[in-house]
Amino acid sequence: MRNINSVKEEFLKKWIWGLRKYSSQKKNMSLMERKKAIKLSADLAMASTRNKTTRWSRALIANASRDGNNNKVLAEHVTSSPQRPVAGKSFTARIRSCRNMLRRNRAVHSRAKDRVVASSVAKRLVQKRTRRLKSLLPGGESMDGVSLVEETLDYIQSLRAQVEVMRSLVTASEIKILNPS
Repeated sequence: MRNINSVKEEFLKKWIWGLRKYSSQKKNMSLMERKKAIKLSADLAMASTRNKTTRWSRALIANASRDGNNNKVLAEHVTSSPQRPVAGKSFTARIRSCRNMLRRNRAVHSRAKDRVVASSVAKRLVQKRTRRLKSLLPGGESMDGVSLVEETLDYIQSLRAQVEVMRSLVTASEIKILNPS
């Protein structure tokens, strides 16, 4: 993933742009419609900062496009805004490191009986957690294990950036309300 500050800046621009676009389509929104607009535009802005290079971003955009005409229009507008080139994936080195660590840990187990019992329990636990993770990650249902881990790491980084931008926005608005000068 590229520089986190440029991701945050791009997310904020696209999010605000999406909110404006959504609110221009519908003047009088209920609280639930407003909540949906905020979530939808945030999801689409986050997905479009990844330039459709990840499965989760493509799944978010596809889900929004399927949900209704207004969502489809918003998805097209947010994803068609000017995009920057994506830098190399920095998390692949971490994936390789985790794989190497797993290989070393496997070599530590020496007894055959313990290995059979432990692997059976571990396998069930991994399968259960993998199913849960696939249900949480947009587009995760069709991913293999390695892709799932890579996509999840990228999705978490994007969610963190999204939360940090939203917190900054709330803090700035609170300061503005307390000091209206």
